[in-house]
Amino acid sequence: MTLVAGSYEKFVWGFSLKTLKPGDGETLTLALKPLFSYPSHTAPIKSVAVAGPVAASGGADDAIKIYDLASAAELGSLLDHAGAVTALAFYTSPLAPSLPRNLLSASDDGAVCIYDADPFVHLKTVAAHRRGVVDLAVHPSGRVALTVGRDSCLAMLNLVRGRRSFSCRLAQEASIVRYGSEGGGRFVMVAEEKISVHDSEDARLIHELDAPKRVLCIAPAENGLLFTGGEDRSVTAWDTASGKVAYCMQDAHSTRVKGLVVFKNSSEGQNSETSNFIASASSDGVIRIWDVRMTSNEKPNPLAEANTKSRLTCLAGSSMK
Repeated sequence: MTLVAGSYEKFVWGFSLKTLKPGDGETLTLALKPLFSYPSHTAPIKSVAVAGPVAASGGADDAIKIYDLASAAELGSLLDHAGAVTALAFYTSPLAPSLPRNLLSASDDGAVCIYDADPFVHLKTVAAHRRGVVDLAVHPSGRVALTVGRDSCLAMLNLVRGRRSFSCRLAQEASIVRYGSEGGGRFVMVAEEKISVHDSEDARLIHELDAPKRVLCIAPAENGLLFTGGEDRSVTAWDTASGKVAYCMQDAHSTRVKGLVVFKNSSEGQNSETSNFIASASSDGVIRIWDVRMTSNEKPNPLAEANTKSRLTCLAGSSMK
């Protein structure tokens, strides 16, 4: 399993999560092994994405950098935006889940770029918003994507035809949009401390969840769970079926939580043990691994931890080999 983080100091960080097999009667031991760290951008990094052996980062320098995780090497740059790259998302086919098929990028220039991922070739630029694009999410089918922008709009992009197919104004500007992990039948938006769960078919509001403070990152999980982190420094799991809090890891970090990654089972026989792990990153540079089964403890301890000593801005990961 691999984690990639970006920082305000222009550094990109790579870690491998190693599972150390316990002996009889011993507890599971994990370690975050550093893979690489270097200043890959000329301005703060605003977004990262990982799919299988490939990672990407987007910066305030308008550039996208591509990395090969196996060799811990930078492969090159994509320079098709005229503004900071605010969000990145890989699309992987269910038939080949360990290899990305496409990369999508969103920018402060209001556009979304669509790339082929093998090799990385620019296919199309779609005008998505009148102002900057804040976030994007790709449907599991790979046919459509959702974006939210600084124009307080939600847009749907037809990725087959390469154009915007729908746009509507929101009551409040959203900062995050994500599809749920179970088939894409639902999507989630975040606006400050408000989390709204919608039906993907007609955007109908199903639940509205209220976090205690501003939400900065989310990660959909299996069984309808949604993990959130933000200015309350905690990691909260919501049951999107009921709209209630399932459990919360209070004070998971000493500063605000900026990134979350839920590790999921792959179709390649991955150890089911890892499907209970979640990674979190905070603005003070600390990355922690948690076992969600320990949430019944009053103060759960992280299974592994790494300190980058930098101001982390984003986190992405992959459990694919």
